[in-house]
Amino acid sequence: MEGHRHNNNHQQQNPSLLLLPPPPRPANHATLIAAYKPPIKAAITKLKNEEDHSERGSTLFVGIAWSILTPSKTGPDPHQKSLSWPAVQSVLAHVYGIVAIVCAQLSVPSEMHAGPESIDVRVVFIDHDPSQPLPQDYRPAIDANNTVIVDLPTFASAYHPWKQIFHVNSEPGYRLFSSYLNMYERIQTLKQDQLIVVESGLAVTENSLSPAQTKTHSVVCLGGTFDHLHAGHKLLLTAAAILLNVPDKPTATPARFIIGITGDELLKRKKYAEFVQSWDLRVTNVIEFLASILQLAGGGWAKSDVTKKDDKVIARFRDGAIEVHCVLLRDAFGPTTAEEEMDVLVVSGETRSGGDAVNARRRELGWHELEIFEVDVLDAEDSIDGPTQTKKDFATKISSTAIRERKAEARK
Repeated sequence: MEGHRHNNNHQQQNPSLLLLPPPPRPANHATLIAAYKPPIKAAITKLKNEEDHSERGSTLFVGIAWSILTPSKTGPDPHQKSLSWPAVQSVLAHVYGIVAIVCAQLSVPSEMHAGPESIDVRVVFIDHDPSQPLPQDYRPAIDANNTVIVDLPTFASAYHPWKQIFHVNSEPGYRLFSSYLNMYERIQTLKQDQLIVVESGLAVTENSLSPAQTKTHSVVCLGGTFDHLHAGHKLLLTAAAILLNVPDKPTATPARFIIGITGDELLKRKKYAEFVQSWDLRVTNVIEFLASILQLAGGGWAKSDVTKKDDKVIARFRDGAIEVHCVLLRDAFGPTTAEEEMDVLVVSGETRSGGDAVNARRRELGWHELEIFEVDVLDAEDSIDGPTQTKKDFATKISSTAIRERKAEARK
C-alpha cells in the first residue's frame, strides 16, 4: 500500500475497489466464471480505457464480501473465529484465474508496477453476512479478530481513500454496496462519477454443507522467487497469510509469516536473466502486496514498518501483531531447515516435491515435520469463451519467465 499514500488531490494514484457479493454455491469453476467474470472484466476494461494512467499503472482491489468466518468451536471466546481454508483458497484461486484470463484477453499486464498500461489486481476477502442488519450506532472502527480477514466496518475504516468504487448491478450487489456506502461515506466524500455500476454475472445458489474448519497457525512458511509479482504469486501469498493465527494483543508473541525469497546468485542462469528483478525489489513488492491484506490503520493507506538486517527484511503490521520475515534463500531449504520452530509450509503444485524434501531433511535433523498446505493452480479453462487452452499453455503465459520474455521482445 506504500504506493498509495496520497490525498484526494492525487486521486489518480489511489487504488480502485470492485465490491463483489458472496460467491455462488456450489463455488466451482463454471459457477464462479459465470458470477464473477462479467464484473471483473467490466472494471478492468474501464480502468484500461482511462486516460490518466500513472507511471506505475493502476491498482484494483477486488473485495469479496462473504460470510467466511464462524465463531471458533474450540474456545470460549466469541471473538475467536475460524474458517475453512480449502474452501477459501479454492475461491481465491478461481478468482485470480479469472483475473489472469481477463487481463490476457484485454492485453493488460497484471503484475505489480508493470508500467502505465498495467493493472495490479489484488483480491481481498471481507467477512460479511448480508442477512444480518447493520448496527444502528455504527461508527468507523478497526475491530480485528484472530485471522487476517476483516469485517465490513473494519474494511471501510482501514481501506481508503479510493479513486473509484465499482459495484455490481444485481440485488445482492446493490444491497452490499448500500451497506458499505453507509459506513464509508463517513470517511471519504465521494463524487457521483467515482461510483460506477458494472455488469452482474449469473448467480447460482444451492444448499451446501458447511465445510470442516481449519486450524490456523502462529508460524507459516513458504518460498519462491517472486520475480515480477503476478497472479500466481498473489494467490500463494494470500492463501498462506489466511493460515495465520493472529494474536489479539500486539504485546503477545507475534504471528510470523516467513517467506524465503531466492537470492540473485541462484537466478543468474534463468531465461532472460537480465530482466530478473533484484532481491531488494522483489522483497519490497512482496511486502507492499502483503500490506493489502495485513495492514490496518484508521488513517487509510499506511507505510509499512520495515527493518533490514543482513539477509533478512522484517515488516510489522497491526502494531506488531504480525511480522513478515523475508529471508534470502541461498539453497532449496532456507529457513525450514535452519529454524525448528515453525508449523506449516505452503506449496503450489510446482513446489510440492520441495515440500517433501524439506520434511525429509527435518526428519534427519530429528525435528517435527511441517504440515503441508497445497494451493490450487490457476485454472486456465474458460468455460464461456469458446475453445479452451491447455492448463500448461496458460500457466506459461502468466509465469515470470513469460513476463521477462515480453520485456526482452519489447526492448528489441
